[in-house]
Amino acid sequence: MQDNTDIERLRPRLFGLAYRMLGSRLEAEDVVQEAFLRWHQAGPEEIRSVEAWLVTVLSRLCLDRLRAMQTERQRYVGPWLPEPLLSVERSPAHTSELASDLSMALLVVLQRLSAEERVGFLMHDVFDCGYSEVAIALGKSEAACRQLVHRARQRVRQDKPRFEVSSAAHSQLVARYVQAVQERDADRIAELLAQDAVFVSDGGGKTWAALRPVMGADRIARMEVGVLAKLPQNFALELLEVNGQAGMIGRVDDRIHAVTSFATDGLRILSIMRVLNPDKLSDCEQTRQLLIG
Repeated sequence: MQDNTDIERLRPRLFGLAYRMLGSRLEAEDVVQEAFLRWHQAGPEEIRSVEAWLVTVLSRLCLDRLRAMQTERQRYVGPWLPEPLLSVERSPAHTSELASDLSMALLVVLQRLSAEERVGFLMHDVFDCGYSEVAIALGKSEAACRQLVHRARQRVRQDKPRFEVSSAAHSQLVARYVQAVQERDADRIAELLAQDAVFVSDGGGKTWAALRPVMGADRIARMEVGVLAKLPQNFALELLEVNGQAGMIGRVDDRIHAVTSFATDGLRILSIMRVLNPDKLSDCEQTRQLLIG
């Protein structure tokens, strides 16, 4: 069996897989830890490739979690968004993981897939697992897995943002938006938004949030200014990397109040995704612990 140090280097990769599947940092941490515990308990003769074994076990654990979470998601108040990851420093493992896209926009697309589609697609198309491994994880034939992954791939391509935007262009646009919001300039906010822009907020029924998506540049701009007027005077906005892209966080007394992600085409903001649910924000500043090696 491989040295423990070598195996631990797989942790960021496994966390990235679990986070994409579950959309929850805490859930992802739990299943990664469970996969490692099972690896420690397994005999060396049972494992030919430790990485393939861990990925397969992790995927099966995620599938079980996803099935258990279905009822909970149905009862969720308002739109559901993944827990945000705040990135405050970089390491090679972190950089590699973000390079394969942990953007909120893609995570939202993945959430539209069924549990089996999501697991199969991520295992095969993102983490290069063979169909034999996918079949073991899903408990299906390889032929069935090929069809399932093909169907999921088509849906992702159809729903995934179509614009390839440089990090610099995205960051500049988001920085201008943050400044416009700070200055409560509704006209400038609207100018930075596509006319058919969409705003989605996730409060989970535990804080104020729009229960339905807000559509249109002017409506979003008016809402942003209106909401700011109701917040405490010590509310502060900050530009920070969220899920590997420039994003925005709002603080009250140094406590995170909201985390906002953006999808852009480099010229205008196409969608705004804001997490307000305090359960998802309570310790998200510590999300780098597993992603940073």
